[in-house]
Amino acid sequence: MRILLTNDDGIQAVGLRALYKALVAEGHEVHVVAPITEQSAVGHAITLSAPLRVKEFREENFFGLGVSGTPADCVKLAISTLLKDAPELVVSGINAGANVGVDIMYSGTVSAATEGALMGFPALAVSMDNHNPEELSGQAGYAAGLLPRLPIAALPKKCVLNLNFPDRPVDQAAGFKVCPHTRVAYTDWYEERTDPRGRKYYWMCGEIKHEKISPGRDRLLLTQGYITLTPLRFDFTDHDTLALLDQLDS
Repeated sequence: MRILLTNDDGIQAVGLRALYKALVAEGHEVHVVAPITEQSAVGHAITLSAPLRVKEFREENFFGLGVSGTPADCVKLAISTLLKDAPELVVSGINAGANVGVDIMYSGTVSAATEGALMGFPALAVSMDNHNPEELSGQAGYAAGLLPRLPIAALPKKCVLNLNFPDRPVDQAAGFKVCPHTRVAYTDWYEERTDPRGRKYYWMCGEIKHEKISPGRDRLLLTQGYITLTPLRFDFTDHDTLALLDQLDS
């Protein structure tokens, strides 16, 4: 399979490198186009007022193109311009940190996969529930091994498969669950701090209250040690409210 591989942690991130190695080992044709620098939580931002520059990363057993832009930039530029042939699948990850619930709105990882889906390609986002992973070969191998089991050709348009790994070795996972995403939003707050020169600044903090999460949804299952897979479909129309508002047309 011809795969476009990207992420939001940057082209040198451990997750991307592990996934690249695992996908190549499975016999896939892997083309890496990823941000040169970390672009976490930039959402679906695209670059409009600055040029995009591309740098080759040519190393032993690795080749990729680094882009001076966002994850969505990388996918748009890759598919429209940089790749000779269109990919059969867009894969984004492995992200450092889970992407569950409302994270999908902020995540550059999910947004890169979403851009692929919006451009008409099957897409998979992969994340790990650990913000500082050092070794992800087990998770990468699992994700690569999962691909043949996924109904890639049958996925509806604008669908992204969102795969998350718990913060434990793969062989110690509680199991694998296909599940809906968590609807609970973060409870956010800002800590007021002082920098070394005595000036105030604010640091955002937040958490999803676990007691508010419905059973069987991705955040709770991930905390319980399950590998989770959630299909996301980016059709934002609220069809129930659309029907309610239809009366305005009359």
